[in-house]
Parts: sequence; C-alpha cells; structure tokens
Amino acid sequence: MARKCKISGKGPLAGNNVSFSQKKTRRRFLPNLQTKKIYIPELDRTVSIRMSARALRTVDKIGLMTYLNKEGLKLQDVL
Repeated sequence: MARKCKISGKGPLAGNNVSFSQKKTRRRFLPNLQTKKIYIPELDRTVSIRMSARALRTVDKIGLMTYLNKEGLKLQDVL
C-alpha cells in the first residue's frame, strides 16, 4: 500500500536529520495518513478512504463530493 493520500495526492518528502554537530543524514517525512469511513448523503452510503489529516479536515468542512469535484476527481478514483 503506497504512502500517498488518495484524495490530495500528498506523499513522502525527503530532508535531513541535523544533529547538534550539524552532521546531516537523509530522512523521509511521511504524510499523516488515516483510514476513515465517510458517509456520503448524496449516495446514501459509507466509503472507506485512506487520506491525510489535512484532507480529512477539508472533507469535514465542505463534504467529500464537493472536495472531489473541486480536485477534478470521481469517487471511483479514490476507492
């Protein structure tokens, strides 16, 4: 399973661990992915989607179907 948000497309980033002596080693910053069941009143059904916490906040605010339309996605793209 990929570490990528199905809705926003947010994925891992790369950077450095920096110690006190300023020695740098590579590391990955992983997105905060959550698996959530979301009820869609337009379709009268519940779907389970793996999404980032930021996308979840936006879906709570404006609704899943509105967010998908804004991103140019269909429900089948994220399932």
